[in-house]
Amino acid sequence: MWWTMKLKPALCFVPLFVVAALSAQSATPAKSLLILSKTDHTLSIVDPAALKVIAKMPSGPDPHEVIASTDGKMAYISNYGGGSYNTITPVDLVAQKSLPAIELGPLRGPHGLVFTGGKLWFTAEAAKVIGSYDPATNKIDWVMGTGQNRTHMIFVTADLKRIVTSNITSATMTILEKLPMPAGRGGAPVGGAPSPTPQVRPGEPPPSPQPDWSETVIAVGRGAEGFDVSPDGKEIWAANAGDGTISIVDFAAKKVIETVNANVATANRLKFTPDGKRVFVASLRSETAAVFDAASRKEIKRIPIGHGAAGTEMQPDGSRVFIACTPDDYVVVIDLKSLEVVGKIDAGKQPDGMAWAERK
Repeated sequence: MWWTMKLKPALCFVPLFVVAALSAQSATPAKSLLILSKTDHTLSIVDPAALKVIAKMPSGPDPHEVIASTDGKMAYISNYGGGSYNTITPVDLVAQKSLPAIELGPLRGPHGLVFTGGKLWFTAEAAKVIGSYDPATNKIDWVMGTGQNRTHMIFVTADLKRIVTSNITSATMTILEKLPMPAGRGGAPVGGAPSPTPQVRPGEPPPSPQPDWSETVIAVGRGAEGFDVSPDGKEIWAANAGDGTISIVDFAAKKVIETVNANVATANRLKFTPDGKRVFVASLRSETAAVFDAASRKEIKRIPIGHGAAGTEMQPDGSRVFIACTPDDYVVVIDLKSLEVVGKIDAGKQPDGMAWAERK
């Protein structure tokens, strides 16, 4: 399923007194941590050296996930609403200004976000689809159905040839793979029959051929949501909130090769460290973050952090991990060498989604 959708600007409603309170305090650092507050409806830009918020902007309603553009100049926020909202809020990180929302039309429940290949990739949970938005043309330029319930988080390879999603209620992972352009699609006709000539309006260019995708649906544990792909691209680790297990999928073979009895019930997010040696799991109703050795699949430590956790973001240099302790209204900072909490960040009530932005 594919189409092109023109987007209409739609300003998010934010009371004037809130806008006044969100004025910029100082320039955005070249490297910054972005933190969402679900209660305050804000995006905070945090100086990662001082662990201080330097600016806040309106995030749009019910912000859940945020991602930065490759050049670090823009951020995009999914306005989830449990599947009822249909907007993504862009933020100019340099000007520290929220921009008119991107309207997704019938694609409701945007959640997971990835920015790669110059485009924003997203899930639309209520519509059971994934899609891509092209900032250069201000259009949704591709949509693909998953047929799975609550398609929630997304991963896209750098070459744009493989996509992974977690599907919470279906208890599955989906791997989509781009297929070579078949004959008959802009090339030689299939079976000798001539390809039909697309009907286009005078003056309009003909539509470009679109590739096919294969979809492999892999059964995992109940409530699979948070997942990550190992830095070497060989494995997908999915945390199963309902079972408390971790399903390890061979990315190439597209099958589960091991199920770890990890005791991570209510698991919300799972992240590899940048070196691929360790895996962190944050759980919604656990007072600790669980740390596993990726090679042995064994638990290393449980780190006390608060009364529950959600968003998790690794610092790219491998020095720290940030975990949003949503019920406690702070983000903990964990040193990846000592595996100890070394700081906390106040970025508003109910922090959740986070992203790293590096201006280039």
